[in-house]
Amino acid sequence: MKARVVMLEAAAKPLYWVILAASIVVLLRGHNEPGGGFIGGLMAVAATILWAVVHGPAAAQKRLPMGSARRLAVCGVAAAALSGVPAFVFGEPFLTHLWGASLGFAELKLSTVMVFDLGVFMAVWGALAGYALGLIEVDLAQADEQ
Repeated sequence: MKARVVMLEAAAKPLYWVILAASIVVLLRGHNEPGGGFIGGLMAVAATILWAVVHGPAAAQKRLPMGSARRLAVCGVAAAALSGVPAFVFGEPFLTHLWGASLGFAELKLSTVMVFDLGVFMAVWGALAGYALGLIEVDLAQADEQ
């Protein structure tokens, strides 16, 4: 039987959301300052691991976007790969990122770089969270045998 750590259980819910919010901030600031998809994804993995330690791997898996670490990773790799395709329309090499500056009614900097970073974020979060959740399951199974 798993021992409860009441303090960790009480802190897990707000910490989970704080860590995820921080990971999104790091993802979004990655264009102009240190950060981006990889570091943001690692932070999101930390939130998932926190939830898994407190509530179990199955509960953490359910909290992942798309409900599955594998689906999250696959969609992330697909988004990162597809971010390079728009350059072909303009005769540029693959992964040459394009910048747009207007929506017609407002000035907004848009780029395919953001799609790439989001794909990396999702791929890192899905792949490493899936790996970590698998390790936690193995550890819990071994603890139950003893």
